[in-house]
Amino acid sequence: MGDKIVITGAAGLVGQNLAILLIKNGYSVVAIDKNRNNLQLLKKVNPTAKTVLADVSVHGSWEDEFKGAKVIVQLQAQIAAKTIDPFITNNVDSVRNVLDACKRYKIKNLVHMSSSVVISVANDDYTKTKRVGEDLVEKSKVPHTTLRPPLMFGCFDAKHLGWITRFLERFPIFPVPGNGKFMRQPLYVVDMCKIIVSAIKKGPTNRIHNIIGLERIDYIDLIKIIAREKGLKRLYVNIPLLLFGLMMNIYAFLTRKPPFTADQMKALVAGDEFPIENWQKQFGVKYTTYENAIRETFNSPYYKYRDEMVSPH
Repeated sequence: MGDKIVITGAAGLVGQNLAILLIKNGYSVVAIDKNRNNLQLLKKVNPTAKTVLADVSVHGSWEDEFKGAKVIVQLQAQIAAKTIDPFITNNVDSVRNVLDACKRYKIKNLVHMSSSVVISVANDDYTKTKRVGEDLVEKSKVPHTTLRPPLMFGCFDAKHLGWITRFLERFPIFPVPGNGKFMRQPLYVVDMCKIIVSAIKKGPTNRIHNIIGLERIDYIDLIKIIAREKGLKRLYVNIPLLLFGLMMNIYAFLTRKPPFTADQMKALVAGDEFPIENWQKQFGVKYTTYENAIRETFNSPYYKYRDEMVSPH
């Protein structure tokens, strides 16, 4: 087997796709995650990967997996929760523990997955804790490359556009917050994974890179393109933002894992437009348009596993 790559938070959207790509590129993959179901799915799709069930926000034997690793790819994150505590645990404490293990085993390349929310106008718990986590990496002496992606989508998406796709398939009416004309700059997860592989090969830049989708697409158009690719005719009902937010709060109160929270709705309508860098040139990865990426996702041999993924939060 090739060089050893350790992925923390490996069983989410990015990790599932990344493990496939790394193994295809000849690397030896160690996947660490606390979500038993999704980790078992990763092993099912990638039998040669070593899987470790562990919570990296707590020190433990998982740290020994860093020994001899060429690169650590840090993906774990808390995106939605009802209180701030899970955000601190999974976006701050876990990052600190990974950095400690990197220092102990003298890791020479850490790829840290941050988020475009750190430069957002939003000021929710997710945004605040992602900023802290990114700052910890930047101030550490661990050689690193920090990547800031926006909303991502693709195979193994149990949230976001994956959840929207399921809703569209099941119901003839789709509720839309406000007029739905909220600009997004989404990124295909396969493009993100190709960038990570490039960052592994290039070595640490000790810089932050904004990896933003190159198209500006309204939220409502993201949904309509999914419906069109699925051959679905749907009625879109516009709901005033205050009422939509109230509905999200009620839903969050009644369920343990709301797919779309009021805080996420606020971030949606905040009006962010993220700066676009020439990451295609920096990392040698060609951008996949949203429409082509949606089509590729629905026709991927891995799309059949979508119902086996569970939302980790």
